[in-house]
Amino acid sequence: MHFALTEEQAAIQETALAFARERIAPSASHWDEAGHFPVDVIRETAPLGMAAVYVPAEKGGSGLSRLDGALIFEALAYGCPAISSYISIHNMVAWMVGRYGTDAQVSAWMPKLASMEWLASYCLTEPGAGSDAAALSTRAERRGDAYVLNGTKQFISGAGATDFYFVFARTSGEGASGVSAFVILEDTPGLSFGAMERKMGWNAQPTRQVIMENVEVPAFHLVGGTEGDGFKYAMSGLDGGRVNIGACSLGPAWAALDKARDYMHERKAFGRSIADFQALQFKIADMATDLEAARLMIYRAADALDRADPQASMYSAMAKRYATDLGFEIVNQALQIHGGYGYLKDYGLEKLVRDLRVHQILEGTNEIMRVVIARKVLGGNRG
Repeated sequence: MHFALTEEQAAIQETALAFARERIAPSASHWDEAGHFPVDVIRETAPLGMAAVYVPAEKGGSGLSRLDGALIFEALAYGCPAISSYISIHNMVAWMVGRYGTDAQVSAWMPKLASMEWLASYCLTEPGAGSDAAALSTRAERRGDAYVLNGTKQFISGAGATDFYFVFARTSGEGASGVSAFVILEDTPGLSFGAMERKMGWNAQPTRQVIMENVEVPAFHLVGGTEGDGFKYAMSGLDGGRVNIGACSLGPAWAALDKARDYMHERKAFGRSIADFQALQFKIADMATDLEAARLMIYRAADALDRADPQASMYSAMAKRYATDLGFEIVNQALQIHGGYGYLKDYGLEKLVRDLRVHQILEGTNEIMRVVIARKVLGGNRG
């Protein structure tokens, strides 16, 4: 066991970090204040191989590992967690198409997903079914060579601005076995969107309801070609999604630590640099230690996914809970080090605090993460 990145991984990380610093960070505050979704900048990540990161090369993706993906999303989130998180969602959809789509579906859809000609949204959550995803009520009825979908999805990232909607709907009875997955393209009649949600953070990506009123799609758009497999698809994506959102918490914590360190060297109080005060030295030491611990947990969980470790679900839940909690705490402490200046928009820290708060809710709340972990430990399944 070793902890050094390979030369290829270091190059991947540096490419993503350079993009974050040059193309994302300088405009992140403006996008946040304007509620602007920078699709042009997002699409620039596709030629860098960041649109279908862990889709196999033979299916049109980059053929990288989950650990490579974690490095990419962490580095992109250094510039803006809202943008990096959206790119991770697009990647999850591309992975599901590559993993579960038929050969014909992969041929039809993957080139446009991998090039980001199509940006994707993932549509699972409903107004009455959040953590209990198996209780979803959106329905898809077979009519000849088509399906007609009716229902509403809630909290959908990119909704109204994206092109490709990966939707879970009920095709038969209650429970997980009645759920199937479909693709709806943005110009399909009957597809509409709710009002733009007014959010605490993540303002650089739109969040809206996705509303389906007699939306008819060809039977070809049933992902995998088989009814009843949708819940399996959704659950298989959760582990990777949890690692990704955890990685998207590392980048802002990294950026906040850099801001705090620089500020401590620049700021004077009582005739001395505040970097000389032991209370603040201890604070930044704890922040750096917490960041490294969270990073190791994310990398370990990503590696477990790559190795198909039987305990990968538990490691993913642990890493997501730990990284999102500590990521939020690190940026909050960086704001505290800045004092009153940290509360001002000019320093960028209040945005990170707002953006990272939702990471403790996404991809399963951190309370649900504890349920997942406890079941594994109490069931004697921990390796």
